Amino acid sequence: MTTVLVVEDDASVRRALRTSLRARGIDVVETATGADAIVAAADRHLDVVFLDLGLPDLDGTEVLRRIRAFSDVPVVVLTVRDDRGQKVLALDAGADDYVTKPFDVEELLARMRAVLRRTPAQTQLQPQVIAVDDVTIDLVARRVHVGDSPVHLTKTELLLLEQLVTNPGKLLGHAELLRRVWGPGYATETQYLRVYVANLRRKLGDDAGAPRLILTEPGIGYRWIGETPP
Repeated sequence: MTTVLVVEDDASVRRALRTSLRARGIDVVETATGADAIVAAADRHLDVVFLDLGLPDLDGTEVLRRIRAFSDVPVVVLTVRDDRGQKVLALDAGADDYVTKPFDVEELLARMRAVLRRTPAQTQLQPQVIAVDDVTIDLVARRVHVGDSPVHLTKTELLLLEQLVTNPGKLLGHAELLRRVWGPGYATETQYLRVYVANLRRKLGDDAGAPRLILTEPGIGYRWIGETPP
């Protein structure tokens, strides 16, 4: 059975989530404070955490950092509408995704299903060849084709593409991508990232206005939305 930790100080939100999750056969653990959330994450086997950032005792981002010190459990943060700064901080602290408040429960459940598909056990089954329409990416040979034509990517472009395709659907923040591809000294160089993503889109034939491969979350990061057919 899937077990979800709901960390939320608003009793009405906890009640709504509890009802929706249990109606789908999901076990629910609830806490109203950050301190209790850290204890629950350490003591219980959890599949997903829904973490409110506005907690009464600890900042939700700090709770996330402490959980990340000992656990890779997927975390979907709940944050106020349009608070871009909080979203960025949460993603940099290790969040897997976020949903803005007020949120639709069905959207939250869809985000939960998405992060569950990216659990470590399933990540090990990540295909070595990603095929989306006419784009083929061979992760082992490190070759990319559009149709029958090979696409020349620089080493940096390949590293960036690899980070995106091996985290399908996950929102990767600017700072996280910059650290992974360029190193910790480049965590604030977002212009580098914009240029390289634009180059990838151009070479892969991905239209930023109607993306089928790389989705931009303005001011926050990028998602790989291309899916390999079953």
